[in-house]
Amino acid sequence: MADAADDPSVHWVEPRLRAILPLGGFRLSRRLKRTIVGEHFHVTTDRAFADMMALCAEPAADRPTTWINPVIKASYERLFRLGHAHSVECWQRGELVGGLYGVTLGRAFFGESMVSRVRDASKVALAHLVARLIAGGWQLLDCQFITPHLESLGAIEISQADYLARLYSVLAGGGAAGAGAGVAAGAAGWVPSPPFAAGDWGALDALGAAPDSDLATARATGSPPGYVIAQLLTKTS
Repeated sequence: MADAADDPSVHWVEPRLRAILPLGGFRLSRRLKRTIVGEHFHVTTDRAFADMMALCAEPAADRPTTWINPVIKASYERLFRLGHAHSVECWQRGELVGGLYGVTLGRAFFGESMVSRVRDASKVALAHLVARLIAGGWQLLDCQFITPHLESLGAIEISQADYLARLYSVLAGGGAAGAGAGVAAGAAGWVPSPPFAAGDWGALDALGAAPDSDLATARATGSPPGYVIAQLLTKTS
């Protein structure tokens, strides 16, 4: 993170308490479900990564400055070009009104920032992200710091040791059952080495597509119909 948009340096932060959103625990309220199923937003993925970062970096009433400086922006745009970063965008009448972006490592997704310029845009983006991660075999969604907004959607706060155990287990190809071994390994200084088993970012695109014509549309937009997202989240919550 940077202290401000014009700060030339980047600071590494390792919180003692980490926020994660268990992929099976996303809280889909009735109102949010109606918004998703009603297609109030046109949702895409990886269509406007740089624009998404720029929107997240814009000053807002509740956040007059940003931690996204030119170094971070350039670094993440390079990660995007290499296929290691992704964005979820929400549009209304052709205007980008919210969304999120993050980085992937193996089957872990690290959410970096999200934004809403209209009501529920970031919630819808997060719902689409969780559905995409579930469909693609991801096992960890890192939210960094807990906020009331994230907590209302199912995010929880865990200790640094628990977080590292889960992360090491995911990178080593295990699951939650391997958490105890991960703690011991992490304490000993062991970190899994790449290559890591990667999640499939595009696995969601074919879900809910009709055999004839809708599949091409789903792949072009990067998101299946809203009812598919709602069904997937309902089955796993």
